[in-house]
Amino acid sequence: MDFRPQVAPEHYDLEYDHKERFISYWTQIHEVVRLHPKSVLEIGIGNGFVHRYLRQRGFNVHTVDADARLEPDTVALIESLPFRERQFDVVCCFETLEHLPFEKFHRAVKELARVAEKWVLISVPDVTPYARIHFEWGFRKRLVSKFFDLPARRMPEHQFDGEHYWEIGKRGYPLGRILSEIEAAGLTVEATPRIEEDAWHRFFRCRVRR
Repeated sequence: MDFRPQVAPEHYDLEYDHKERFISYWTQIHEVVRLHPKSVLEIGIGNGFVHRYLRQRGFNVHTVDADARLEPDTVALIESLPFRERQFDVVCCFETLEHLPFEKFHRAVKELARVAEKWVLISVPDVTPYARIHFEWGFRKRLVSKFFDLPARRMPEHQFDGEHYWEIGKRGYPLGRILSEIEAAGLTVEATPRIEEDAWHRFFRCRVRR
């Protein structure tokens, strides 16, 4: 049986779209824009904010989701995308892969790499402990800002909550394992930043290997 995430459209309400999540939306948009793509594939469209903003700024964005109720351009599963190889300059999949059982992760990322010409952008939840050091002096003048992961003495066990099958930093899902799976799928990970204002979201900026 095909797996399809069960997230109702009404899930994306004002409570869901809190301040930190809009910072995540900004980061998603920034990660796409900085690459100057001619074509973008967005997989897992959520409330639609990201692709609507990008389209308003003149970017050519095609959307995919497994849930037809969200009205994507194409209804499809991540593991079997109906596109030719290298069809899109940038393929992005933000806060979506954790909704798949982890045994589907490698196959899903291989599909992202297959249909991307240059770049694949991914973000998934990360509960790894972290520290942030930030000093300012004067009006909005940043002097020092440092953000770094902390070693976890004991990783918590992940409990399926009806949405997330796994999260980075939970037992069995260290960052190193996720990086290895992504690299094995044909991508080179160039950066793995976490958002300072919302450290729960870790991004992966990946270049396609040919």
